[in-house]
Amino acid sequence: MDALLAALVALMALAAAMAAVLSTLSKAAIFAILAIAPCVYRYRKRIYVIVKTLPRDAKFLWRYANAMVRSKRWGRNNSTVAELFTKRALKTPDAPCFIMVEGRTWTFREIAENSNQVSRVMQEHLGLKRGDVVCVFMPNCVEYVYTWLGMAKLGAVSALINSNLRHRPLLHCIQVAKAKAIVFSDSLAGAISELGDQLPPELKLFQLYGKCPPGVIDLRAEMDKQVPEYPIVTDKPRYRDTLLYIYTSGTTGMPKAAVLPNSKYLLIVVATVHMLGLRSSDRLYNPLPLYHLAGGLVGTCAALVDGIPTVLRSKFSATHYWTDCIKYDCTVSQYIGEMCRYLLCAPSRPTDTQHRVRIMVGNGMRPAIWQQIVDRFKVPQINEIYGATEGNANIINVDNTVGAVGFLPKLVPTWLHPIALVRADDDGDLIRGPDGLCIRCQPNEPGMFIGLIAQGNASREYYGYVEKSDSNKKLVRDVFCKGDAAFVSGDILVADELGYLYFRDRTGDTYKWKGENVATAEVEDAVRAAIGQRDVVVYGVSIPQTEGRAGMAAVSAASVDGRSLAVALDHALPSYARPLFLRLMKDIEITSTFKLKKRQYQKEGFDPDVIQDPLFFRSGDDFVPLTSQLFDDICNGRVKL
Repeated sequence: MDALLAALVALMALAAAMAAVLSTLSKAAIFAILAIAPCVYRYRKRIYVIVKTLPRDAKFLWRYANAMVRSKRWGRNNSTVAELFTKRALKTPDAPCFIMVEGRTWTFREIAENSNQVSRVMQEHLGLKRGDVVCVFMPNCVEYVYTWLGMAKLGAVSALINSNLRHRPLLHCIQVAKAKAIVFSDSLAGAISELGDQLPPELKLFQLYGKCPPGVIDLRAEMDKQVPEYPIVTDKPRYRDTLLYIYTSGTTGMPKAAVLPNSKYLLIVVATVHMLGLRSSDRLYNPLPLYHLAGGLVGTCAALVDGIPTVLRSKFSATHYWTDCIKYDCTVSQYIGEMCRYLLCAPSRPTDTQHRVRIMVGNGMRPAIWQQIVDRFKVPQINEIYGATEGNANIINVDNTVGAVGFLPKLVPTWLHPIALVRADDDGDLIRGPDGLCIRCQPNEPGMFIGLIAQGNASREYYGYVEKSDSNKKLVRDVFCKGDAAFVSGDILVADELGYLYFRDRTGDTYKWKGENVATAEVEDAVRAAIGQRDVVVYGVSIPQTEGRAGMAAVSAASVDGRSLAVALDHALPSYARPLFLRLMKDIEITSTFKLKKRQYQKEGFDPDVIQDPLFFRSGDDFVPLTSQLFDDICNGRVKL
């Protein structure tokens, strides 16, 4: 009763206040208020959303506008990465550009001079020119960057090969690039020598450091013979020329070479600097592999073009992550989701909060551990990024919303968005309406993430892969109107009422493990070859407290030699692509594309108390029976994966 009386008193007070306000207004003003009141009521939800997201959208649009001004200026000037780096090196020659953990500091002058010498060596030995391709096969090091930068000064393309690859996948990457040469470090010379006569006979081999075998050119020795001046180039590189090939699993089969022109690299520069709000006083910590977009482009572009120094680590270490940031005074650090779990699993130490890191940027951080990262390590800003190396659909979380990978600005009409979520079926095929066009998803409705293509606009161009047939598989036409086209990511996302986007699942025949895309077709081929061409389906299964999905192979066989299978897979596949689990079955009922049964097996997981078929786990150089106790140890993080 008291509550009811209090409510009546509050209502009367509100009415009195409104009457007092209305008494001060003119009749025209009162009429206007009454006229718009129905519209306000009708669109109250829309108005609430716009007001709620106004700070986020205003920040994004301001940063986006500044980024696009720079990007368009570079386009008009036909600028290249090599040209902009050279201007930066002339401006601040003795400033630090890259700092190698437990190594030396490299100034802009040193990067410029070494890259110039690489250019001159390639001109002398190969006659390297605009459009030619050279493979770069090295672990993380500063030499990696100045090597591809030297190629870029000539207008040549550097194909950045995953340093974990061996045997057939490595050979495939060299062949698909149609390279004139390959540059590799002494630590990876063995991987090249293993290919032997399989390498194209016309391919020139350059080794950096170490003793070179016959037929291999000592790159460092040849560089020392050259003057460190900018090479003489008659056919100068251009803004839209290809700069790099970066390999990705795509959707099926062997690694595919995605095309990255100068324009896309420079777009990543402005996106990194402006969307993150980087400062000239910042210092970036990059423990990610340089052969991927995150480490190789996001992790180097701010240094090369804007002079924000980058600290490079040869390999990620959970133990040294924060101590490195403290030692080298880093204010921005990179991650991938799997790294975040390792950081949380490490014992707590005072150094967890003694750093000056104000921004962590990366992709794949699970919502379940997001807040734990913030609370334990006291990082004020987490910028989760979503994108595809070969695509044009890229988004970023700019306001720390937990779990979001980006958003659709509510201030901007939907039809102006360069990205969209559209309805798709369980197989990832787009659903079309009666008019034959795609259907936009409603809030909280999962859908396929796509990027609308607009050639001539650096942020919306689509270059795809070296092999155009692979590029076309990622395209869909007649999306929202006849004649338009879009890049199909293959990922299912969902947008909430405020426009925040959240990752749901990956469609098609890929899964992600250890930060790498794994193509199931490639793994199936390797397993099939090792067990006598029996039926095989490979899929990813979720493991508690881990990022991505671990590989599992269902094999139509009563028994297999686990040790022999492990040896064969080690020979044929990189470490991240080797299945951790094995399931032996009497028969596998499959369609021609494996889609139906593969999804069913994936849902069943790897629990030996649920699955009656024999299950095995990869332990060392053998597959051992998967018992209930071992299953429990894996799920609770007591087994290293």
